[in-house]
Amino acid sequence: MLVDQRGLPLVAQITGAQVHDSRMLIPRLESIPAVEGLSGRARKRPSKLHADRAYASRAHRAWLRRRGISARIARYGVESRERLGRWRWVVERTLGWLHRFRRLRIRDERRAEIHQAFLSLACSLICWRYVERFS
Repeated sequence: MLVDQRGLPLVAQITGAQVHDSRMLIPRLESIPAVEGLSGRARKRPSKLHADRAYASRAHRAWLRRRGISARIARYGVESRERLGRWRWVVERTLGWLHRFRRLRIRDERRAEIHQAFLSLACSLICWRYVERFS
């Protein structure tokens, strides 16, 4: 899952149970939809990325640098968990919001497309509830 600074889901994709999260970083970042602002061209990529140590590889850092994204990724043996922990709770809170949808807690569907559809629906409802607060 990829979220913005408020915890609103931008990209949510399911993978197999034994697939490491770091293998999905580049496909998730490339699948971010364009976000239109008040003026100018629509933004297609974030300006900064916060991630935990699972994504701390030279290949990921080099790819992010080429795309113009400043990486804030914890490194093994250098940075403590407390420094990035103040941003990590945003993702954990979004996962908590997703767990309110009972159908997503335990995967009962055999087909991945059905589970992905429920996940997309739940993310849409989370975004809708956020927008609804301001109207």
